[in-house]
Order: sequence, then C-alpha cells, then structure tokens
Amino acid sequence: MQTVTIIIKGMTCMGCVNSVKAVFKNLSGVVQAEVTLEPAQAIIQYDSNNINIDQIKAAIVDAGFEVMN
Repeated sequence: MQTVTIIIKGMTCMGCVNSVKAVFKNLSGVVQAEVTLEPAQAIIQYDSNNINIDQIKAAIVDAGFEVMN
C-alpha cells in the first residue's frame, strides 16, 4: 500500500471536494482518499499493483482540476 499527498488547484467549494472524492471512488486500486479544501489537497492510499500515481493525477485533471505536484 502506498500513500501520496497531491496538491489540487481549482477546488473552490465543498462541491469541488465532493467531485474529487467521486473521482477516487471510481478508480480501481484507490483504497482511501481524504480530500480537503483548506489546504486544497488529497491524501490517497492506493494499491500500486492496480494503479499508479500518474493514473490518479490524470483522473483529477480529467475532472477539471489542476495537479500542482
């Protein structure tokens, strides 16, 4: 199990936070995700055998947000 913190630009409200959470629920391999508005980030636990960090970041970008790291 791996854990990563991703800084997300473009989240302005709790609706945005919920949108990002929904992205993670649909990704196979993401075990747990904590998304916060302040600071604007996601702390994600994932199974690196099923998904990698680049796929996670791409899903965030596809949802309309910007990954800062």
